[in-house]
Amino acid sequence: MALIDDIRAYVPANEQERVDRELILDRLERDPDVASRRSLAHLTTSAWTVDAAGERTLLCYHNIYDSWSWVGGHADGELDLARVAARELAEETGVTGAHLVDAGAGGIASLEVLTVDGHEKRRCYVGSHLHLNVTYLFVADPTLPLRAKPDENSGVRWVGLADVCALSSEPWMCKRVYEKLIARTRSLAAADLLG
Repeated sequence: MALIDDIRAYVPANEQERVDRELILDRLERDPDVASRRSLAHLTTSAWTVDAAGERTLLCYHNIYDSWSWVGGHADGELDLARVAARELAEETGVTGAHLVDAGAGGIASLEVLTVDGHEKRRCYVGSHLHLNVTYLFVADPTLPLRAKPDENSGVRWVGLADVCALSSEPWMCKRVYEKLIARTRSLAAADLLG
């Protein structure tokens, strides 16, 4: 399976990614429902989207998390997670035509296992579970029009990389995910690899 091969080939940026990569691989190899929400630990994907200069990123105000956050969604049976991430980017922000950056094996920019507390979604209770998340880096044009997706977010905006953690109300996400992605973005921009 291409996704398993890409995750195996991905070089973890830190200990969190090393540990999380092993859990994601274990679930991919053992759980036939891992791409479905039926599984307690299931695949999700995120689109970390930046401008061509690598100075700004696109965030949405996520209704469930009550915080500014990246864009993403569930695999829902699809194993081409880069395609799912691009679709989620378009659905949640209105941004189309973004291009995937070759940030690593299969385009993977980061890996993380995310805990999700039980919550209400569309008037139904969703129990606590894990997101086995694969993140892809996209470059998009910040002059294109944006639109929110009211059933998921209540705002979309471009922000400077230095402002991401000030806007987020999720300390763990800032420390373990956003700071890592900001550093990766700056590194790729310095090497002129975003264009």
